[in-house]
Order: sequence, then C-alpha cells, then structure tokens
Amino acid sequence: MTYPKLCALAIVAGAAAMPAAAQAQAASPLVATSSVQLDKQRIVDGKIVHELIDIDKTREKVPGAHLVYTLTYRNAGAQPITHVVVTDPLPAAEMLSDDGFGDFLVSVDGGKTFAALSQLTVDDGKGGRRAAQAGDVTTLSWTIPVIAPGQSVTLSFHSVIR
Repeated sequence: MTYPKLCALAIVAGAAAMPAAAQAQAASPLVATSSVQLDKQRIVDGKIVHELIDIDKTREKVPGAHLVYTLTYRNAGAQPITHVVVTDPLPAAEMLSDDGFGDFLVSVDGGKTFAALSQLTVDDGKGGRRAAQAGDVTTLSWTIPVIAPGQSVTLSFHSVIR
C-alpha cells in the first residue's frame, strides 16, 4: 500500500463564479495536505487508549489495523472559495471503520452515486438487495460550502485494513 493517498478535488464554483474552463486554467489558491496514521489501541487501567503513529514510522499494516486519515484544505488566496467537493476512494485493501463515520456521504458503486450509508443498498449475491454496510463503501465525499481566505478545513475518517 502507498500512503498517504491523494484525493480527487473538484471546485465546482469559484470565488467569483468563474466558468469551469477559466477556473481550471487559474492557479488554485487551495492548498491540500493529507496524512494517515495508525491508531494503535491498547487497554490501560481498563480503558482503551489510542496512540496515533505516523504510518511511515511503522510497518504494522496488517489486517485489522485501524487507520486515521486527515485531509486539510487551506485557502491561500485572497477570495473565498465556494462549493469545494472532495471525493476520496478507499483503497481496495481497506474498508470504512464502523466508527469511521463523519460529516460525509458515501458511495458503494465506485463513486457514481453518493448518499448516507443508511440509504444505500447492494446486491446480496442471491438476486436481491441488502442494506449497505461499512465494508461496502468504496468512496467518500464531502462538500465544503466555503473556505474563507486564510481558513483551513480539516476532514477525517477511519478505516480498517481488510
């Protein structure tokens, strides 16, 4: 696996609502960074303690390992950036953690459609449909209404190595 992964980013409408072609040609004031950390959990005095370790500092990428992804977007420009859409496919070797839900929509069809997990279904392998589960998620999507000049927005989610 390669870490950290890159996310697809679409700015649907710019600060001055420039046409998409002009916007694509303009230098983007949006600065993106990402990191992934291993969430090493242990029990201390009967309580679960989480220790986040940079993934580059460990080789513990084994099935069942919990990862925490953090995506940060900063507006380095002088104008607000509006309607920023971030889509992030999960690596095939990972699945969204049951506790990994946040303020984002998910896809179970490779990013074609997005909704809350509770609204999605998948093929049950028997000719019918079943409710989608965290392990069925293929892609995540966030919509950030506005990022003001100098402001940063941080997104995160948790995954588990299959």
